[in-house]
Amino acid sequence: MKSLLFGLAALCGALAMPVAQAQQLNILCSTEADWCESKAREFSVATGIKVSMVRKATGEVYAQIKAEAANPKADVWYGGTHDPHLQAANEGLLQPYVSANMKEQYPWSADLLAKSGNQVAGIYRITLGFGYNRELLAKKNQKPPACWSDLVKPEYVGEIETSSPATSGTAYTILATVVQLMGEDRAFDYLRALHKNVNRYTTSGTAQRQSVSRGESLIGVTFLDEFIPEQHVGAPVETVLPCEGTGYSVGAMSIAKGARNLAEAKKFYDWALTAEAQTIRDQTKVIAIPSNRSAYAPEPVKALEKAKLINYDFVKYGSSAERKRLIDRWDREVRSAPR
Repeated sequence: MKSLLFGLAALCGALAMPVAQAQQLNILCSTEADWCESKAREFSVATGIKVSMVRKATGEVYAQIKAEAANPKADVWYGGTHDPHLQAANEGLLQPYVSANMKEQYPWSADLLAKSGNQVAGIYRITLGFGYNRELLAKKNQKPPACWSDLVKPEYVGEIETSSPATSGTAYTILATVVQLMGEDRAFDYLRALHKNVNRYTTSGTAQRQSVSRGESLIGVTFLDEFIPEQHVGAPVETVLPCEGTGYSVGAMSIAKGARNLAEAKKFYDWALTAEAQTIRDQTKVIAIPSNRSAYAPEPVKALEKAKLINYDFVKYGSSAERKRLIDRWDREVRSAPR
């Protein structure tokens, strides 16, 4: 009887002991779905940490992180244009962190980290431009656009697809780019003229890749890196670096303030800055200039370095107030304008 009671007591004690929970990480990803999924899989295999990855546009992620500030459900915000990340940093929504792997990054990555108060690191760089479907262009007997000014020509009415700055970080970078190129009032005159030629504003800035490739839209305005993979698989897509000059974005990464899985978030942050994590492989269609100096980048990506880039003011156009002001003006004067 004593043995039985001792055995039951031992069993009860064992059942009462806390069970160690498996490490886990919740990531909101704002780059292409293929890239999001591959990075989650690679990190999980490398570390044994279970990853829950949800893909959303940058504007949507920013809104979620802000809404959940008192009780954050996401740990890491991975990818997407730098501007919404900087806005979140300005509003105290992010966790400062400096990885030991920052010493392996290009200066533009370290510069973003410094300007954000150590809250946002750059992980890739992408260049704005447009892509067009050459077969569709030939059928219409039209000349390809070479400059921003070409996009407002009457022959392109209903032929251009871009995204909405209310939800897309890509679209906000386009908005901020034309403002810096032309001056604000002239830029909004231009955007109202362009509005007449736009067939739709998508939620995400990555949608133009397939729309142009399939011939659903003649021209797509987005980051050129979106179109390069379509060229690799034989799609009739050509890319244009605008003659007047163009903007660019640093793809960013940050940790949510109050992250429930902070230790795991830092592990992912460190890993994502390694050359191994940033090397571009065939299993993903995303191509961008990696921030790690030792990461491999294909020749078509390196060719984008020839772009005539504006001196993009990350501090001004990454501020919450400026971003909100420009998007509100776009919403009033462009989205609602007659076509």
